[in-house]
Amino acid sequence: MQTLRIAYATGVTPGKWMDRFKERYPKVELQAWRHDDGEILDLLAEDRADAVFVRYRGESPKDQTRHVIPLYEELEVVCAAKDHEAEYYDESIPAEVVAGFAQLDLADYPEEVGGIGVAMEVVASGAQVLRVPQSIARLFARKDVISRFVEGGTPTQVGIAWPAAMEDTALLEEFIGIVRGRSANSSRQASVRNHEQKAKRVNDKAKFEAKLKSQAAAKRQKELAKKQARSNGGKPGKPGGSKGRKKR
Repeated sequence: MQTLRIAYATGVTPGKWMDRFKERYPKVELQAWRHDDGEILDLLAEDRADAVFVRYRGESPKDQTRHVIPLYEELEVVCAAKDHEAEYYDESIPAEVVAGFAQLDLADYPEEVGGIGVAMEVVASGAQVLRVPQSIARLFARKDVISRFVEGGTPTQVGIAWPAAMEDTALLEEFIGIVRGRSANSSRQASVRNHEQKAKRVNDKAKFEAKLKSQAAAKRQKELAKKQARSNGGKPGKPGGSKGRKKR
């Protein structure tokens, strides 16, 4: 059985794409998991995943070893405890105001000590605020924590990455096509493109064979005409072979 391995960064929700892939390719084993600890791009370098949904700021992590296609942008929010000053802003808070709050650093909360979940508990206590992409705030939402958009904040980009040296990318191209919204019949899908190319090859072969048959038939007809002319002692196309007699 063929297998496709997909890892995704915290906050990315690829469920709908995976469901569509399973519907189209039920015989392919799709292994998918959320990667919370460590650099997700390392999974590609170590051949532990065929593709990853990566989150990044600034320039794309695309390089000679991997391809990256950007998919969508995430806005930055600030998470704070209820009754915190941040709650008095309706929807967004200027970045300079947020900068004045005591900040929590996620680097101090690796997965072995509870990760983002524990960090949110600290936020709920009112001790510090946490700036994260909106998707992460939603994933770890709590009743005692509010979130507001950061005006002038730093957005993050979510993209899909895979190894440049990957030899067989047919299944992955199908998955990427689904992620990018292509239908099952889209000519840009690898399977459809391969089917069209195969059909074209079959059609071209049929045309070539028909041409050969036509040429062979014409050649046989020409040879038959020559043979008949020789047997009649005249030129092709003139029955009897006689050149006629001069009139007296």
